[in-house]
Amino acid sequence: MEFGDKAIGFFLLTFSFSLFAYYTFWVIILPFMDGDHFVHKYFLPKEYAIIIPTVTGVAVLSFLMVFIGFMMLKSKPKAS
Repeated sequence: MEFGDKAIGFFLLTFSFSLFAYYTFWVIILPFMDGDHFVHKYFLPKEYAIIIPTVTGVAVLSFLMVFIGFMMLKSKPKAS
């Protein structure tokens, strides 16, 4: 099982780094390049640089709030 955990960890680390590098290049470097540069065809329009993280953040926070709510309902207070 140790090898499987390492493989999953390596995959998650690689995926996270790739996503971070892509987003950083998209938001920080791409605006300073010419609009007709060939690199622009590999990226979504600039509006999505704000929309995607916002929607993802709202979805994650909503999931966490629902999860915490279910856990609070599941753990009933002890009768004194």
